[in-house]
Amino acid sequence: MVVGVLTIELFIGEAHSLKEKRRVLKSVIDRIKTRFNVSIAEIGEMDTWQRSTLGLSIISNEQAYVHKVFAAIVSFIEVQGTLTVIDYQIQLL
Repeated sequence: MVVGVLTIELFIGEAHSLKEKRRVLKSVIDRIKTRFNVSIAEIGEMDTWQRSTLGLSIISNEQAYVHKVFAAIVSFIEVQGTLTVIDYQIQLL
């Protein structure tokens, strides 16, 4: 069994307040949950209105599957246009 943890640092260019940031993140988080069936939450930069850190996790039998899903999630976020991926890290437990 492989547990994958993805940490993504984001820049939210269109957010000009915490309320706008929450709106943008809620939309993206809901779409990621629905599309990729992963656990996801905001884990950092909660009081900063143009930055955020998201934590995601997935459990699988294969490392390759975990990497494939996380790569697809990073690509999905990048093509949204409202968010910029600053950095991301993948850990396998």
